[in-house]
Amino acid sequence: MRSDADRRRVAQHDSRVSSECAQPSASGTESLRFAWCGGRYSHAVSLAAALAAFLRSRPGLTTTVADDEATLARFSRDWGGLVHARPGAVVRPCSTADVAAVLAFAAETGTPVVPRGSGHSCFGQSLTEGGIVLDLSGLARVHPGAGREVVADAGASWRRVTESALARGLTPTVLPDYLGLSVGGTLSVGGLGGASHRHGAQTDTVTALEVVTGTGETLWCSPERNRDLFDAVRAGSGRCGVITRATIAVGPAARLARRRKLYYRDLAAFRADQRTVVTEERFDHVEGRVLRDTGGEWLYRMDATSYHLLPGDASDAEALDGLSFDTALTETAEYSYGEFCDRMADGEASLRESGEWFHPHPWLTVFLPDDAVTGIVGQALTGLTLGEADTVLLYPVSADRITTPLLRLPKADPAHTPVWLFALLTVADPRDPIDLAGRLKRNASLYDRVAEAGGTVYPGSALPRGALKWEHHFGDAWPALTAARRRYDPAGVLAAAHS
Repeated sequence: MRSDADRRRVAQHDSRVSSECAQPSASGTESLRFAWCGGRYSHAVSLAAALAAFLRSRPGLTTTVADDEATLARFSRDWGGLVHARPGAVVRPCSTADVAAVLAFAAETGTPVVPRGSGHSCFGQSLTEGGIVLDLSGLARVHPGAGREVVADAGASWRRVTESALARGLTPTVLPDYLGLSVGGTLSVGGLGGASHRHGAQTDTVTALEVVTGTGETLWCSPERNRDLFDAVRAGSGRCGVITRATIAVGPAARLARRRKLYYRDLAAFRADQRTVVTEERFDHVEGRVLRDTGGEWLYRMDATSYHLLPGDASDAEALDGLSFDTALTETAEYSYGEFCDRMADGEASLRESGEWFHPHPWLTVFLPDDAVTGIVGQALTGLTLGEADTVLLYPVSADRITTPLLRLPKADPAHTPVWLFALLTVADPRDPIDLAGRLKRNASLYDRVAEAGGTVYPGSALPRGALKWEHHFGDAWPALTAARRRYDPAGVLAAAHS
């Protein structure tokens, strides 16, 4: 613990150092008095002091730079809680210009930078050892959009976006299950939900993005403008630039949601019915879960939800015709549309209260070819123990609705055959490192089987370093991605979290 005298000495030192750093060089830029050497600085000037001096030399910036112990500790951990990486500085930008200045500094000095929205990565993807964390929580506004569009800052939560859209009678067409995720975060990995069988990924619903590249340049990109950048940042995990603002297509919002929980004892019947309702688009929102019944046997549940304007608009007879679920177990509930979208809020509050929200989350989400589901899911469930906070998801996604190049899916054969999202969303005991190591080993083993069967992994999953070979993962999209990285991040300052 530092004494007050120690703090004063440090403040005086940093003030003197910052003053020295602020002296302009012959080129008109700051004379930065440190060097990046193997994750550490070779001179006495702290990263935060040098960065603060650099930012002060640029008029009109409002960002803050922090390197106090509490801040660095907070940003040394992500949602997964499996990786610890202590940054050298945390910056909270309040404008795109702030982000651009930080990345210009990083490019000039070779300092790694990682953007962070809600910090919901599972294996350190939003962390950096000794580099700069861009805390995007200060960029969280939702701006008025024209017509059926919403414009949102990258740090805005999907809850805020949804509330803003609903106030206009509109809604995003694809939402994640948990609305506390940030716009920039989900667009950087893909963003899937129960409406993806109809509308694709969230990255397929954006019409334009404002991006700050690894060189500090601010560009707007879209299908018509800077298309290579547009395709490189959507589901690109932040390798080519930092998304700062997104224009999102929205559609008319319903008033009510009718949710049906349909239970099955047989995996084949469960999958057949899911395939039917997705192919025929019987419901607006479809997901599936794997559960244990009270006797310890596996039980499968399809969550099938339809949206409507009036209570009498939903017809169960037509929607459920020909399905083979266990009618004795069926549950049906009506929600307001907004309540359904934010249905995870109560669960979040409960997990925070119990403390499990803060436990390690070795989550793994993969995509399976239709013909590989039975074997891989069966192997994964063998011997699997589920705690009360654990969730296993299994549901089909229409591959032809997902057009984002970097969101890699198995090749569907024939093209209209769905691919399957399979997720092990488990919570580990933080006091049991052996169990935690075993879960990561299980993830790696499962991913190997998935890859061998032609499946893919969802970015942000908890896989040990080296388990995922990026060139293999991106396949025929790899050349375009590497070209974009050379163009938009030539110094490689945004690649540290993925090396």
